[in-house]
Amino acid sequence: MVHSRIKRKKLEDIREKVQVGPVFLSRYEKARIIGARALQISLGAPILTDISGNSVELDSMKIAEKELLSGILPLTVRRTLPSGKFQDIPLAWLFLE
Repeated sequence: MVHSRIKRKKLEDIREKVQVGPVFLSRYEKARIIGARALQISLGAPILTDISGNSVELDSMKIAEKELLSGILPLTVRRTLPSGKFQDIPLAWLFLE
């Protein structure tokens, strides 16, 4: 019960910050982020997560997905409404569910 209250409070706090769109990362945004980060990695960008274990192959897509799920990517998502209003939302504010 305490956990659900904490999660609800966190959701309310983030909802106040995110004014355009839902507080969850859409599957399209997730695919775009993983694809862009995989391209960066394949072009020689430094990897931000530990890949020394056997659980991750040396595939840029899998590494990018692991970085996204660990929440360490310093990226922002720009959400735009048809009226032209937009908001740049840090990835750390959005839920991945």
